[in-house]
Amino acid sequence: MEYRIKQRVRYSEIAADEKVNIAQIVKYFQDCSTFQSEDIGLGFHYLETKHRAWLLLGWQIIVDRYPSFGEEISVGTWAYDWKGIYGYRNFDIQDSNGCRIAYANSIWVYTDTQTLAPVKADQEDMEVYGIEPRIPMAYAPRKIRVPKEYKESDCFQIMKTHIDTNHHVNNAQYIDLAEEYLPEGFVIGQVRAEYKHAAVLHDIIYPRISFSEHSCTVCLCNEEGIPYVIVEFNEKE
Repeated sequence: MEYRIKQRVRYSEIAADEKVNIAQIVKYFQDCSTFQSEDIGLGFHYLETKHRAWLLLGWQIIVDRYPSFGEEISVGTWAYDWKGIYGYRNFDIQDSNGCRIAYANSIWVYTDTQTLAPVKADQEDMEVYGIEPRIPMAYAPRKIRVPKEYKESDCFQIMKTHIDTNHHVNNAQYIDLAEEYLPEGFVIGQVRAEYKHAAVLHDIIYPRISFSEHSCTVCLCNEEGIPYVIVEFNEKE
């Protein structure tokens, strides 16, 4: 079933240009899916009792227009497929006229939090979420090709502010951290993220940044160069 939240863009959510940035859009989507799960009785407290969690594997987010300060918007989400251990979910943001201004695909894996092994989701839970038609869009692969050439930036440490209830870096925080390496004037039309390993408090992040004509790929890695996350930004046409 589709789940939708109506809200107004707050001052605390906007950047210097009076619009939300891509990380805030991720937060909107994250909040929407979290509230859907809570409202149907399948929220993170319920999952904790079963030692289960839905972990995000990847995003593909396309933005036609960024919401601006004070604007009335609605954020929606729905599951469109289940395949064994995987769940597939769309998101969108609509303006006050019902026009879709941003939309996304996401892939999730159901995980046993004690063994960290993927497990098949319960049939009764999937039936509660239901299935809706998926957004007609050009679906990109989950895996992101990493350019061979890159430049390194200064390493930094994961702080308390980056950590969520799963005790690792929140999905939106990775996007926020990666966006810092974009050049001035780079307007994001699409972002893809591939989550590889969970970074936790006090981990040291070693950024690797690759540029092409209209895109930037940011790998946030450990000391050995193994990525925690790969984020690919494509410039708006």
